Amino acid sequence: MKLPSEAELLRIFIGESDKCGGRPLHQAIVEKAREHGMAGATVLRGVLGYGANSRLHSAKILRLSEDLPIVVEIVDEPERIAGLLPDLDEMIKEGLVTLEKVRVITYRHNASGA
Repeated sequence: MKLPSEAELLRIFIGESDKCGGRPLHQAIVEKAREHGMAGATVLRGVLGYGANSRLHSAKILRLSEDLPIVVEIVDEPERIAGLLPDLDEMIKEGLVTLEKVRVITYRHNASGA
């Protein structure tokens, strides 16, 4: 797949404990992006953050279970991103979704699979 030099970055801020259909929301988002043929998706787990309710979420050594911040990032053509947005609207009950223009410098993969 070749991405145009001008693309969009979709960034989704959710919580680690957020669910969709009984499974982690971040996993459901990545799977939905793959169904849409997106160029790729990355899930990042934060160590500290807060959202609209101002409740602090942090990774403390003494706590076993945390609702840490999760960010899902997807870069693709504007048309593909637009096609994913209605699905995300249904899936995300709480969180923040942002969209920005980005310039793609390099997008490569190893064709041999090595």
